[in-house]
Amino acid sequence: MKIRVRFAPSPTGPLHIGGLRTALINYLYARKNNGVFILRVEDTDLNRYVKGSENYIRDALRWCGMTPDEGPETGGPKGPYRQSERRDIYKKHIDRLISSGAAYYAFDLPNELSDARLNAEKKGETFRYCSKNRLKFKNSLTFDESETKKALEEDHVIRLKIEPGKEVRVFDEIRGYISVSTNLLDDKILMKSDGMPTYHFANVVDDKLMKISTVIRGEEWLPSLPLHKLIYDAFGWETPKFMHLPLILKPKGKGKLSKRDGYEEGYPVFPLQWDKNTFGFREMGFLAEAMINYLSLLGWNRGNDEELFSLKELEKIFNAKGIQKGGARFDYEKALWINHQHIARTNTK
Repeated sequence: MKIRVRFAPSPTGPLHIGGLRTALINYLYARKNNGVFILRVEDTDLNRYVKGSENYIRDALRWCGMTPDEGPETGGPKGPYRQSERRDIYKKHIDRLISSGAAYYAFDLPNELSDARLNAEKKGETFRYCSKNRLKFKNSLTFDESETKKALEEDHVIRLKIEPGKEVRVFDEIRGYISVSTNLLDDKILMKSDGMPTYHFANVVDDKLMKISTVIRGEEWLPSLPLHKLIYDAFGWETPKFMHLPLILKPKGKGKLSKRDGYEEGYPVFPLQWDKNTFGFREMGFLAEAMINYLSLLGWNRGNDEELFSLKELEKIFNAKGIQKGGARFDYEKALWINHQHIARTNTK
């Protein structure tokens, strides 16, 4: 199978270095395996869209030397590469799940769901819209055909129908098998009331249609893996391989590196400047190659003590087996040292 990977950011602001590290691992995996590196813009959440974000993402990739083989700007045989331009594709596929009985329409109002959630909390329970209670709500499983037809004229969502009492088991190339009971899962929304797909649905459909062979993304998406497997199963599709990268952690304390950490400690957490208050590694005097070199070491190790690499060298030596499970702690002093070494290399050429 041809190796095809994708970097799929959402245009909701400047690209964090955690996202850039995800792009880098995808890029290196593609180059090492003579594969295809795809940029896909996941812009279905219209409320969170920030103007200028997509250009920033492209500029950051360009600065780092990671040119997509396919994408919104480059084009390619599996486009469009912006999810907002793929609505007809999602409609076709959601209709397929409705017809097969794997998904259903839900007409519950927000306040009705809030009341149900509060009632569950009062009982010390976690609210789930699932097989245990879905027949108590307003949906096409409880409405007859005429009631459903009338309700479809108003706002509604489409949910995945998850069967209880089953085990979902998925293999992650870094972490091994992940297993969860369907009794612990919600009937997740696949299509929102505005007609746009949720991340989960669009992600699976696009990865299938774009023939993604290996999904490489951050560890924060690991809890979604069983749900994505169920969506693949609902279509009768084979899943791609999965790799969930370790988090980039704060220099001190617990939790992942955030924008606030950079503001408070005075170091960049973005590759390029976004506005007058958000500076980037480039504006702090970093060479792109040094930035890439440092990011490659956050959660990956070649297997020896060697630490200085050019992008071309990384393309040749990268091996996914060197990706670690544990989080990688951000060390700005180490980044500065690596940048100094690359500047010295450049001056001696």
